[in-house]
Amino acid sequence: MKDDDKLAFRFDCGAVWLNLLATRGRSFGADPVERVATPARLAEWLERSELAPVRPPTPADLERARALRETLRVLALAVVGRATPPGEAVAALERFLNAGGADPGPVRLAAAPGRLVCEPPPTTDAALVRIARQAVDHLTGAERHTLAVCPEHDCRGVFANPTGRRRWCPAPACASRGRVRALRERRRAAE
Repeated sequence: MKDDDKLAFRFDCGAVWLNLLATRGRSFGADPVERVATPARLAEWLERSELAPVRPPTPADLERARALRETLRVLALAVVGRATPPGEAVAALERFLNAGGADPGPVRLAAAPGRLVCEPPPTTDAALVRIARQAVDHLTGAERHTLAVCPEHDCRGVFANPTGRRRWCPAPACASRGRVRALRERRRAAE
């Protein structure tokens, strides 16, 4: 796989907050892939997620985004695994949501041809709060039952699986590796 392919953003996980988790690929492998390595990459990801802030992200914003991503990953894996979420991760998310500077302010909506649009967030923190709130709603509501975890040991990506029929995350590499492994196991068992 080419580096460009590895660094391509993923927008196929089923929700913006799940796509945020996918900004780090193969998180549990020996060679994780960081897709938001710079504030400019974070700005690009936020723009493609339709959450581009009025002020561009700073290096401090990048660190907060990564911290939020990893906190949400810990919580999502616990919820999907029906384990008690770690208290420190819950507290970190609460601190993030309740921080005075992270208040996204009122949401202003506007009608556009064929859709409803939300005013852009003023800051990266405000955009991240919108993502965090979406994650909280997803993780605490009935939709949590639609979440699944990729069984590939180095991926373990969390994705929405409303039909329950998907086995691997939407990354083609995970499904290919899994299918090849299953074929080899069947052939070994047949011998």
